[in-house]
Amino acid sequence: MGLWADTFSNFSLDNKAQETYAEAIEVLKKEVRNMLMAATSIELIKLIDTVERLGLAYHFETEIEEKLEQIYNFHDEAENYDLFTTALRFRLLRQHRPYSDTREDILDEAAKFTRHHLSLMVPKLECPMKYKVMRALEHPHHRDRVIECYLWGAAFHFEPQYSYVRTIVAKNMQMVSIMDDTYDNYATLEEDQLFTDILERWDMDEIDRLPDFMKVVYRFIMSIYEDYERDAAKLDKSFAAPYYKETVKQLGRAYNQEQQWIMERKMPSFEEYMNNSVITSCIYVMFTALVPGMKSVTKETIDWLMSEPKILISTAKMGRHLEDLGTHERENREGKLLTVVDCYMKHYGVSKQEALSKFVELIEDGWKNVNKEWVTSSSIPKEMVEQLLNYVRVAEVTYKNKEDGYTYPEKYLAPQIAAIFVDPIVI
Repeated sequence: MGLWADTFSNFSLDNKAQETYAEAIEVLKKEVRNMLMAATSIELIKLIDTVERLGLAYHFETEIEEKLEQIYNFHDEAENYDLFTTALRFRLLRQHRPYSDTREDILDEAAKFTRHHLSLMVPKLECPMKYKVMRALEHPHHRDRVIECYLWGAAFHFEPQYSYVRTIVAKNMQMVSIMDDTYDNYATLEEDQLFTDILERWDMDEIDRLPDFMKVVYRFIMSIYEDYERDAAKLDKSFAAPYYKETVKQLGRAYNQEQQWIMERKMPSFEEYMNNSVITSCIYVMFTALVPGMKSVTKETIDWLMSEPKILISTAKMGRHLEDLGTHERENREGKLLTVVDCYMKHYGVSKQEALSKFVELIEDGWKNVNKEWVTSSSIPKEMVEQLLNYVRVAEVTYKNKEDGYTYPEKYLAPQIAAIFVDPIVI
């Protein structure tokens, strides 16, 4: 029996109750909309932050943008903002691209100052403030795993109109996990190469050449693609199907290359390893997979994704660094197998601790790159760029504190999943 047993599979809705909730929601939406339009100054800044943190901003996008423009253009220097409100105003404006123009060197200086003083304050604080400060210091920027996979989908887009995105991300998380396990844990190098060759041909007539355990995996991949192709056509996004198919093939090649390096103990340069890791981050598969669920995405958007833009490369590398920090001990298998940490140690002649510290630094640098690109990538649909940010955010949650929450969800992810999907919010 899995971690969640039948918690989700036996879930059902009471239609009458849902209708009652829907009516109540409409009344509350009107009330909140009136509050937003009436609020000013400090009250408005705090209200927008509250609405966004509750995940309700998608109901009030027009009102929030209008109010943020007012905040940006008509800031009264005589307004007596405290430090909290000043910081909150800055974050909200920076989070919405048109209003962000701050230099990264100023932010670096502010971050160092803030971390230093918050660290000194921690021993003197009481809960819950102590817990909040510790969390802020931890996050200075922001198999059979169906529920864990769905958590990733919800992190990409939680709004009701993106149900397809949540579903397709969860399905593809399962698919890439199974592919990874097959290459990494079950197949020989010869079988890995054979599977890669058959995947490249993309032909069910070739399936009999595979060992039985690989036939199951191959059929699963083909079934995922058939569903995708059908959905893409139904949602007028058929142009995405060839891209998606190629990213799955590309992922197979990258997994195969990684296994050759590890099993033959012929590690490449760190740069070469990371170039391959951009692909094994699964970012290309995941982001072409969700295209049918995104109304604003066009063929030009996918061409942009496939052109290796800096924000995508930085996002993919951050995701891999976070995963590597959380999984390298398990994957090392008591020194029997090499990992990217060993690759970095050998390439730069440093200790294990120095390598791990460097990965943390690389994540920080990645966030700077992503934040900069977030401000400047105005020609790309906002909802696509937002999902790149959300990809790293959910990776940070999954591999928080250098732990492998995906492999061991009962230890690390279960409380978050229960809070989001199981436990009711008391109002």
